[in-house]
Amino acid sequence: MPYNFDQIVNRDSTSCVKYDLRQTVFGNPDVLPMWVADMDIPTPDFIMDALRNRLNHPILGYTFRDNEYLQAITWWYKSFHNWDIKAEWIDFCPGVVSGISHAIRALTQPGDGIIIQPPVYPPFFSTVINNHRRVIENPLLESNGKYYINFELLEQQAKQGAKMLILSSPHNPVGRLWTKDELLEIGSICLKNNIIIISDEIHSDLVYPGQNHISIASLSEELAAITVTFGSISKTFNTAGLASGFAIIPNNEVKKKYADELDASGAGMGNAIGMVALKAAFTPDGKQWLNQLMRYLEGNVKLFISGLQQFTKIKAIEPQATYLIWLDFRNSQLDDEKLSALLIKQAGLGFSPGTEYGRQGSGFMRVNVACSRLTIEMALEQLKTVANHF
Repeated sequence: MPYNFDQIVNRDSTSCVKYDLRQTVFGNPDVLPMWVADMDIPTPDFIMDALRNRLNHPILGYTFRDNEYLQAITWWYKSFHNWDIKAEWIDFCPGVVSGISHAIRALTQPGDGIIIQPPVYPPFFSTVINNHRRVIENPLLESNGKYYINFELLEQQAKQGAKMLILSSPHNPVGRLWTKDELLEIGSICLKNNIIIISDEIHSDLVYPGQNHISIASLSEELAAITVTFGSISKTFNTAGLASGFAIIPNNEVKKKYADELDASGAGMGNAIGMVALKAAFTPDGKQWLNQLMRYLEGNVKLFISGLQQFTKIKAIEPQATYLIWLDFRNSQLDDEKLSALLIKQAGLGFSPGTEYGRQGSGFMRVNVACSRLTIEMALEQLKTVANHF
């Protein structure tokens, strides 16, 4: 069936981070919010119907992850990602960031070095630091509007005693899909140096037509043995508020350490509603909906980037995956503070400042285009109000 992604939904006064915190975050309650990575596109009806059906039962008691839940994940990865995972590899996480935090505590020691690749999702920094580990920055290399891994530096850092690498795959915010050769090179370095790989693949379903996501753990048994892969339906089906994800851990010893840490924190139970949502999402209906969504989002990306052509000092890094666009404002000669003030106060636009993603994000903004076409058009019109700067 065809789905309508142009629907406008009023999210005000729903305790919505994206809308109801605009005054707190931007100092302006009326900015067009294109920052937090959730969609303004409604969660599909087949998920909402499953939740309503579950809520018809009057008790929301303790719930375990049954075989149907596990089989839904294995089916999805086989049919959508061509990765034949086993049910016994699957464990829970109360959201991917929480899962990464549990994995850090389970698999490293305080003071250990953990490699991240900025500009990158801000919790990669804070989760390492808050768990009393040491951030080792392996900045991505940028050339002609595309980002690459600095393998020479990564090799050096690995040899200097790093214990873990947190991989953003697909990469947030630059939208890169890592190739098989790139992933094998990362894996080779980590295998030689006894480094655990944490692969954040929360955006892995959000891949544009003609592109292909590869899970690093799917490439060999050796890489599977050193990798913890995190996933969720939260980005794909717009269910972030359910705070529910999963970990794929083929190595029994690694999985036990992770599970023990999860239990020690009391976070291993999960929630009944999140499980119902996943079982409804990872189905043929979910696959059909997602294929239509990605065609729609592809149109949004093209519309936004084509609209930017009128601004000669703004460059867009076109994403291969995610619904995020990494915008390069460096030719404007505005510093980060002035750029933010201009966009917020004069253009009324709420983008994510690039500096949140590391010092390598200076001069950039991250824009969320998972919204109606009307919102894209409004953003471009509002950007015209400050066109003299660009």
